[in-house]
Amino acid sequence: MKKKIAVPVDDNGILDAHFGHCKFFMLLDVDGSEIVAEEKIVPPPHEPGLLPKWLAEKGATDILAGGMGQKAIQLFNGYGVNAFVGAPKLTANELVNGFLKAELSFTANYCDH
Repeated sequence: MKKKIAVPVDDNGILDAHFGHCKFFMLLDVDGSEIVAEEKIVPPPHEPGLLPKWLAEKGATDILAGGMGQKAIQLFNGYGVNAFVGAPKLTANELVNGFLKAELSFTANYCDH
């Protein structure tokens, strides 16, 4: 199965705790259980409701995040993007590989709004 997984990251490629204010997104193309391509992109300036649509337009099928508001989760779902929150602070590749192998534990949503 082909997927494009988005991960909000900092300058070092490590998960940024709140996706709405991250400096970059890693978009990782997955075919089956293998990462086949990756791209680091700069998001548009933060504006409520903008990132779910923007990432969906980029082809994202899933987002792995630390924290995200309930409205953002609903917007992602409305655009057909699965949102997973409470991801640990790892690199985008470590997160996606753990996700694909079902070895990743998602804990509490870090965002309270």
